[in-house]
Amino acid sequence: MDFDYSPAVQALRQRLQEFIDRYVLPYNAAWHRSVSQGVFPPPFMDDLKALAKSEGLWNLFLPGLRGDEPGTRLSNLAYAPLAEIMGRLPWASEVFNCSAPDTGNMELLHLFATPDQYRQWLRPLLEGEIRSAFAMSEPDVASSDPTNLQTRVEKVGEQLVLNGRKWFITGASHPHCKLLIVMCRSADDEAPKHARHSMVLVPLETPGVSLERNIAIMQHHTPEGHCEIVFRDVRVPLANLLGQEGAGFAMAQARLGPGRIHHCMRTIGQCELALAMLCERTLERQVFGKYLADLANVQEWIAESRMEIDQARWLVLHAAWRLDQGQQAQARADVAAIKVVTARLQTRVVNRAMQVFGAMGLSPDTPLAYFWTWGRAMQLLDGPDEVHLRTVARHELDQTRQQRGATAAYFTLPEQLLAEPHIR
Repeated sequence: MDFDYSPAVQALRQRLQEFIDRYVLPYNAAWHRSVSQGVFPPPFMDDLKALAKSEGLWNLFLPGLRGDEPGTRLSNLAYAPLAEIMGRLPWASEVFNCSAPDTGNMELLHLFATPDQYRQWLRPLLEGEIRSAFAMSEPDVASSDPTNLQTRVEKVGEQLVLNGRKWFITGASHPHCKLLIVMCRSADDEAPKHARHSMVLVPLETPGVSLERNIAIMQHHTPEGHCEIVFRDVRVPLANLLGQEGAGFAMAQARLGPGRIHHCMRTIGQCELALAMLCERTLERQVFGKYLADLANVQEWIAESRMEIDQARWLVLHAAWRLDQGQQAQARADVAAIKVVTARLQTRVVNRAMQVFGAMGLSPDTPLAYFWTWGRAMQLLDGPDEVHLRTVARHELDQTRQQRGATAAYFTLPEQLLAEPHIR
């Protein structure tokens, strides 16, 4: 396994960083000012997107991209370091048409859309003309076990009728959001529990779709929204079923792996920025006659952060490599592991940076408070840590069952004791 970035990826990384430094970062203050004034997306966003597209920095995330589709065909491993660069500035991904949840939705549509669905929804998403959202989690059940999901879809004549409530639906309040991909219970309770749900394409402006509110995450509202949405007798054509009826969970697995790679690498980018800010601050600030950089505990924070970031990055790249190699069984455990590791990493590294910055670290004057909030949220969003740890543990136990007894030779007990079941 060679995780050195290829010359082509190195060149892309340099081009992307130069583009962000030259064209995107100078607009950062204007982006925040525009959003604070209720103007979203800011008026310069379309120009930045057009420029990125013309520079060939567009749809970088989709390995299955066809030759007639706009973008750059990159593997998960090749895209990962680009996601890290974009993650340092949270709003930058949209410039390159690489924002969640659009990336996962495009992947789903790329795999399962009919020709009509492709023309109506996927092509505009690939071109950056519209945005989308993925409606899965619900307030009335524990969505950490998605078999609990209760939003219903029923066939009535030539239509699908949806009823239910979803929440924390990312991107739904973006003015360009036109499509919801809704996970619905579509079969009776006699079907296997992982074959009871389907995905339905619902235009956001369909009668009966009510966007109730944009929910704050720890007092922070994102302009694109984490929304609560109610579906009251929402009717769409039968042709809006995505993929096969009852195949919602199997389809979701195809979406989640790459999407979590993207999330985790963006997190690592934010941790790198937090560490760089921490180090700069320690070289500038004095306390009790010493620079912070000269204090032993601060040096430990810096060293721990560097080691933890590098460990997390290699774990994520390894998971991306496994996905590219088609090692789905092992990749599933790896993807669960990186989701836990990077979310915890973000809260630890950013917390150290906030401590070094003091009161300023709690304010919106730096991105640290937002980074910490997002790291804490990611321990729940997209599956809580406990569920991912369960996946990793089950995989480890399955591996052990297949090799049970392999450790017996390492014991030094008498042979008659080794024969006892509790030893073996």
